Amino acid sequence: MTHGESNGKRRYRAEYDQLDKAGLDNLDAIEKTVTEGKWDCDFWRVGSLAVAVEDHQVPWLRDEADGERAVFLDADAVRKRVNSPTYLAANFSAQDTAMVHPGKLTRELLTACLEAGVEVLSHTPVKGLDADRSRVTLQVPGGEVVAQRVALATNVFPSLLKRYSLHTIPVYDYVLMTEPLTPEQKASVGWDGREGVADMANQFHYYRITADDRILFGGYDAVYHYGGKVNERHEDRPQSYRRVASHFFTTFPQLEGIAFSHRWAGAIDTCSRFSAFFATAHQSRVAYSAGFTGLGVAATRFAAEVMLDQLDGLHTWRTELEMVKSMPLPFPPEPLCYPAVQLTKAGLDRADHRQGRRGLFLKTLDAAGLGFDS
Repeated sequence: MTHGESNGKRRYRAEYDQLDKAGLDNLDAIEKTVTEGKWDCDFWRVGSLAVAVEDHQVPWLRDEADGERAVFLDADAVRKRVNSPTYLAANFSAQDTAMVHPGKLTRELLTACLEAGVEVLSHTPVKGLDADRSRVTLQVPGGEVVAQRVALATNVFPSLLKRYSLHTIPVYDYVLMTEPLTPEQKASVGWDGREGVADMANQFHYYRITADDRILFGGYDAVYHYGGKVNERHEDRPQSYRRVASHFFTTFPQLEGIAFSHRWAGAIDTCSRFSAFFATAHQSRVAYSAGFTGLGVAATRFAAEVMLDQLDGLHTWRTELEMVKSMPLPFPPEPLCYPAVQLTKAGLDRADHRQGRRGLFLKTLDAAGLGFDS
């Protein structure tokens, strides 16, 4: 929920252990729901590998390994799990990560809502929000929806609460999916445990193997477009797909020649502290959460519990968390935001190629609490 242990400890040191436990409890609860509901969403509690692909990253892994939650693997050990010549070491976390097919998960969630009697209005964009002492009114095309309480879960799309319009920016992420591996190709890679994988770079790659033995491979090329608009045109970016493909074949040269059957992109709601923030408005009759920065599949469940507490007017351990009570710094408006993001990306790239050493610009951001660490 905090986009990495280092980010969480730096921002919420006093309550990090509580957040860590809450994150595990949250994942356990998701698994329980999926299991009890017999949801068809390819949910596997198989853990993940954090892999070192540069020499300076190996000591980081050794320092983070505790032998229980995170088990250190040398190059030979990690390559027996997933065979890539780029791997120098890894930490394996068995219980901290589950694989899931998010499209299938969404379908199962929708089915559960409909079976519970929830009215779902699809293709009904909310254009505005007003409130008085008795109700909250949402403006939609051709009419309005009236409610006593409202939970806003708009992710990367513009906030209906204007005061938070600068608290997130849309950063586009690009993904490729291979055709199914042949038995010979699968044997050359291994990956029998189907763990999730991510490398240790600031501009990192993440990847997994699917139920039908395809490899999903994405990350690295996070792109912010001037003006911060969410637009489908940004998803068609051939240079990003070419870069991701090149990195894929560097990671798995034994799969040279395999075809990519699918590609897609989407916007991530990035905030300056890399973990979700929470807010209320209109005498706590409207609750809001955003800024998940790519970790929303699991963290939105916890966020929903926070917002339900807030909408019920309850003071619980969740609502008293510093993570919930504090807000990230907003991004600057254009024309300042675009060059600031580009300078940050350049600084992160330089750090990746300078043994992780952060330059003056990144150190200044760190000191200001902007914390771009991944």
